[in-house]
Amino acid sequence: MSELTAGGPGAAFTFGRADSAPRVRRTPAETRRLLQLALAAVWLLDGLLQLQPFMFTKAFATQIIDPTAPGNPSAVAHSITWAAGIIGHHPVGTNAAFAAIQLLLGLGIACRPTVRAALAASVGWSLAVWWFGEGLGGVLTGGASPLSGAPGGVILYALLAVLLWPTDREGPFPAARPVGVAAARGLWLLLWGSLVFFTLESGNTGSQDMNAMIAGMADGQPDWLGAIIKHSASLVAHRGLAASIGLAAVLALVAVAVFLPPRLWRALIALALVLSAVIWVVGEAVGGVFGGQGTDPNSGPLLALIALAYWPATHPTTEPKAVAQSATGDLERTTS
Repeated sequence: MSELTAGGPGAAFTFGRADSAPRVRRTPAETRRLLQLALAAVWLLDGLLQLQPFMFTKAFATQIIDPTAPGNPSAVAHSITWAAGIIGHHPVGTNAAFAAIQLLLGLGIACRPTVRAALAASVGWSLAVWWFGEGLGGVLTGGASPLSGAPGGVILYALLAVLLWPTDREGPFPAARPVGVAAARGLWLLLWGSLVFFTLESGNTGSQDMNAMIAGMADGQPDWLGAIIKHSASLVAHRGLAASIGLAAVLALVAVAVFLPPRLWRALIALALVLSAVIWVVGEAVGGVFGGQGTDPNSGPLLALIALAYWPATHPTTEPKAVAQSATGDLERTTS
């Protein structure tokens, strides 16, 4: 019996011999919706973290917001100090508002009727937090590093909102559907290429720079996580330049992934997922969520979601309706 392919809403099923199990091929639209739900979950986590007791004290402004100002251009630094002053004088009200906004963004993205409005709002909120809360991710200070969250975890929320925007446009991978293949590839190259740049900045390539950066994240963490971080720091002790060059080389490979044939593309996207996990655990201490002062999970999970949005589909432009029509034709030929 010839192979028969049947399509239905959201998935394509491929049947071979009678003893073969059906294989489900997820469409780019389905993958996009799953990634939207994952992004919604991260926003909800952010909102819950914002409800920690520490966030309702003046220390949130003095210990979380204020320290992002030094090293930035004066206009940026002064605006951060201004925002920290407002938060410090009204910690309960401002923090309650921050938590409510993030919870509403998560719920809005999770709900289909409001997904567009929530994604659009998340772009504006992300840009505001990136400026006033993260000091532009430290990218203008000369000390930004992928291991510490550069280019700033919250700006990746805005990028994901663009790449996961609901649209009927076809594309070979989910991120290409809203903006087109060329633009999506350009955004990928810009993101991962910037991580190469930050890795090789002069402030990150000293003999002990990477060791100090990683080891400093162990403070206040659970014993198991602190042990992982300290062991990782010891591996790069007095090898800062070599480790930075090695990390930059791997990041550069990932940066060109979307320009390569599908098999290499998938392999390097898988490598990007591994890198995201290493950055998240070793460099970011899983966003500091166990210390009571983490406001978000940092860039690691967001990098992973972006990588999944670029996973190439097996048959990227085959929509369920077209698959169903093909299956009908195959069936007619088989039975005629």
